[in-house]
Amino acid sequence: MHKDGNRLLGDGKTWNGLIGGSLTSGLLCYLMTMVPENWVFISPTEAATGWAASAFVLGTFLGFTSLVGDSTGSYFKRRKGMKREGDVSSKAPLLDTLPFAVATFTFGILFLRGSAIGDPDAILGMLVLLAATPFIHRLFNLFGYWLGWKDVPY
Repeated sequence: MHKDGNRLLGDGKTWNGLIGGSLTSGLLCYLMTMVPENWVFISPTEAATGWAASAFVLGTFLGFTSLVGDSTGSYFKRRKGMKREGDVSSKAPLLDTLPFAVATFTFGILFLRGSAIGDPDAILGMLVLLAATPFIHRLFNLFGYWLGWKDVPY
């Protein structure tokens, strides 16, 4: 509990989610090393100096930073008293969508210099992705709800 009497983070934030989400991201990045290079936007092996194990570490790191960003957004929503109420969202679409992307890009630029992810020339692409993130996030949430993977459409 925070000193304001509210939970520190939202109900959907757990240690299992942080650890499992980070490791799942690492596994997916590792699996991308097995996909033919011309099938993906950027080869994680290029970003991870050519080693599949490094791709796992890279994916885990970026997944972790994304979840830290998401938790940061949750923290600020709780301080403002914005809570998810049953099937009604907190009405904070930017705090629900942008912090995870901003955190991932920021950590990538700060800690992955010399790789494709830490390349300053990629900043324009990152800004375009940030602008598109709220729309992409909403579409994926609706798709997950439609498939029955999510209980709520947000």
